[in-house]
Amino acid sequence: MNIKNLILAGIALLSAGCSQAGTKDAPDPDTYQTPSGKTVRIIPVKHASIRIQYDGLEFQIDPVGKRLNPETDYSQGPKADYILVTHEHSDHFDPDAIRLLTKDATRLVLNENCRKLFGGGTAMGNGDSLRLAPGIMLYAVPAYNTTPGHTQYHPKGRDNGFILSLDGLRIYIAGDTEDIPEMAEIKDIDIAFMPCNQPFTMTPTQLRKAAEMVKPKVLYPYHFSETPVGEMEKALEGLGIDIRMRPFK
Repeated sequence: MNIKNLILAGIALLSAGCSQAGTKDAPDPDTYQTPSGKTVRIIPVKHASIRIQYDGLEFQIDPVGKRLNPETDYSQGPKADYILVTHEHSDHFDPDAIRLLTKDATRLVLNENCRKLFGGGTAMGNGDSLRLAPGIMLYAVPAYNTTPGHTQYHPKGRDNGFILSLDGLRIYIAGDTEDIPEMAEIKDIDIAFMPCNQPFTMTPTQLRKAAEMVKPKVLYPYHFSETPVGEMEKALEGLGIDIRMRPFK
C-alpha cells in the first residue's frame, strides 16, 4: 500500500461509523441548462465522487463506497449508465462500488491501470476522446504532480482528468493534479471540479493559478480533505468565477 492509501486508511478509521445511503442523502443538486435547453444536475457525493444526471442518464465519477468515510451505500441508488474513473488510488477507484452501480448496459471508462485491476471496461489515456452517445463526448486530459518530492503520487502520463461534454455543456473533472501547463489548453469550460490538498494535489495558491488558466464559469473545489475552506475561498477571490463550496472533503 502506498503512502497516500495508508493516510486514507487512517482517515477512514478515525471517522468510522459515518455513513450515507447511496446519494439519496446528498445535498440538493445544482441545476444547469445545456445550450439547447436540456437539464444537467450535479449532485455532490463526497471527496472526489460526483453524480451527474442528464437526459435520463446517470453518470458516476470516481464512485467510492465503504473504502472512504462517510460510507456511501450505492446499492440504495439508481444504477449508472456511465462510470468514469480517473485513476487507481482507493479514494477514486472502488471495484465494489463499480459492481453495485453496474447494470447490463453500463459503460465503464477508466485509465489503463484501473482496467487491468478491474478486469474490464474501456481504457482511455491522455489525449484520447470517446463518443459515448449522440451529443455526449468524453475527453481524457493529463493529471499529474509537478512539485519535487510529490511526483510519485501521480506520475505524468498515468492518470486522467476528464472533460465531459453534454449537449455542448462542458464539464472539467481535473482528477488528482497540480496546476499543470496543459490546463492552459483547456477551453470553454462551463463547470470545473479542481482538487486542493497538498501533497497529493494543489495548494490554494495553485488552485487559483489553475482556475486562472481554465477560466470556468463555475468552479467546485473538491477532493480538499483537511484544507480549510476559508483558505480556498480567499485564494479564489476576485476571479469573476462562480465558486461553489460543497461537501467534497
